[in-house]
Amino acid sequence: MISIQDIQEARLAIEPYIRRTPLLRSSSLSQQLRANVYLKYELFQKTGSFKPRGAFNQMLRLSQEQRERGVIAVSGGNFAQGMAYAGQVLGVRSLIVMPTYTPRNYIEATQRYGGEVLLTPGMPEAFELVKSYQEQGLTALHAWDNPYQMAGNGTIGLELLEDLPQITDVIISIGGGGLIAGIIVAIKASKPDVRIWGVETEGADTMGQALRAGKVVQIQPASLAKTLGAPYVAADALLLAQKHLEGHILVSDQEAFDALLYLMERAKVITELAASCTLAAAEQLKSKFAESQHVVLLLCGGNTSLENLMAYHRQLAVA
Repeated sequence: MISIQDIQEARLAIEPYIRRTPLLRSSSLSQQLRANVYLKYELFQKTGSFKPRGAFNQMLRLSQEQRERGVIAVSGGNFAQGMAYAGQVLGVRSLIVMPTYTPRNYIEATQRYGGEVLLTPGMPEAFELVKSYQEQGLTALHAWDNPYQMAGNGTIGLELLEDLPQITDVIISIGGGGLIAGIIVAIKASKPDVRIWGVETEGADTMGQALRAGKVVQIQPASLAKTLGAPYVAADALLLAQKHLEGHILVSDQEAFDALLYLMERAKVITELAASCTLAAAEQLKSKFAESQHVVLLLCGGNTSLENLMAYHRQLAVA
């Protein structure tokens, strides 16, 4: 389990390589939700998501010998880009194994950042391929279930506390749990009364199912929010959620898509469904907010193409 010290150390390590992303109050959302609502624009992080924070933290912990041999990981999108970028900056060869159904824009962006992409039919084959490369001497990194990844992600929590000392609530999407785990530790260490809400989309509810079962469970993701499509939630993330999560909110793909369109029109940003779902969750939580409260929606990523948007529209129209 990571500690606040791990997050503080991560911050010192990665600070030269990552952007401190803005936190801005939204007048339209504040009026709509009847509270002071802020957007944490982590989609403005280099590569378009929060993932470089943990990718750099993982890579900086490697020995010189490990760096020279290279690294490999499985990713369906954002971690691939974050890892490829970190490898490009630090001079580390990065191999990323991606399933063939990965959206084209994720694959091309990963390659532009210098990552070597290996395609497999699905996730099981991807993890098997990683094992074979480990036997050849490459070090495996992990997109969410790794303490250095969690600690790097937790630096977002430190920024929130500094930029908004009066914070009362933060809504975070979950996926594999590495993001929410880091932020929980960062915030609860100094301000335990902040309410942390976790959100998932239907078909990507790894944490929801784990909370109900009381243990980590494997799922077959079936949501349009592909960057929430982890097959399981990290065990440490589950323990932290059980202890600290104020509530778990499940939204539909349609609700996440409608929220994406709202953010595009009002906040002038195009997010991923994995980010816009926080707004959909806030709509469900509206009755729990008050005008005196300060609520943050974490926009964790914005790697959405026009092709993705059109596909979402077509699939949801058929549904």
